[in-house]
Amino acid sequence: LHKGGDSESFSFLLDTVGGITKKDLNLFSLKSQRKVFLKKNLDSLESIWEIHLRDKIPIQYLTGTTYWRDLEFEVSSKVLIPRSETEQLIEIIHGLYKNKNLSITFADLGTGSGAIAIALALANPSWYGLATDIDKDALDIASKNFSRYSKKLNLKFFCGNWWNPIKHYKGKIDFAISNPPYIPQDTYEALPIEVKNSEPKIALLGGQDGLDHIREIIGSAPLFLKEKGWLFLENHFDQCIKVKSLFLQSGFNDVKVINDLSGIGRFTIGRYK
Repeated sequence: LHKGGDSESFSFLLDTVGGITKKDLNLFSLKSQRKVFLKKNLDSLESIWEIHLRDKIPIQYLTGTTYWRDLEFEVSSKVLIPRSETEQLIEIIHGLYKNKNLSITFADLGTGSGAIAIALALANPSWYGLATDIDKDALDIASKNFSRYSKKLNLKFFCGNWWNPIKHYKGKIDFAISNPPYIPQDTYEALPIEVKNSEPKIALLGGQDGLDHIREIIGSAPLFLKEKGWLFLENHFDQCIKVKSLFLQSGFNDVKVINDLSGIGRFTIGRYK
């Protein structure tokens, strides 16, 4: 840490590569030990850390893994590192669909690492998920992440742009969810270098005003959702009023903006007729 970097990233490196968890570190501070056994030697850890500092690459990409909710996922520069804020989407959905025994068909549009779809499929074995992504490499990672936790067939992966690869499910989807690229052009240019240079641009940039993909998703949603089907979206912190208007223009009712844990209008949801 004297070389630079933050303690959270360093703890993550020690955990995922060295095999020393935060709990272990806390125990060491209370009761020092003469020997600490690592899965990888110190030279290996130091080499990864120096690349992280020199090239401004997120530590998750260098270790090839990340944690999200209670799950560990493979990640690479082909997928966005799933953020902790997005975890709240799962709670929002479970708040509306409390009966886990219902037969539900849902779609996760732009699945990336598969985090959202996998969390829902694992928690609700009777649900059937459709996960789409335009990048085949991202889908390969998502598929491997799901296979790591489940041998069930209640989540399928489709390559294509947003709704396009699941056209044969028109009118059959109970709810759809997406954390699409929503960052406006000016904001994207000002992002930290470790985000802009490492994470996939296609998963971040949402056009000049950040709403290009959100418009497309909302505009086509009525063709795919069942009557009273829900659409759940994550959006930029200052877009909720515009996104709510797009929902209403497309015939949605019960449109709500939901704040994240920091009090920011992070999610917009609506039910179609």
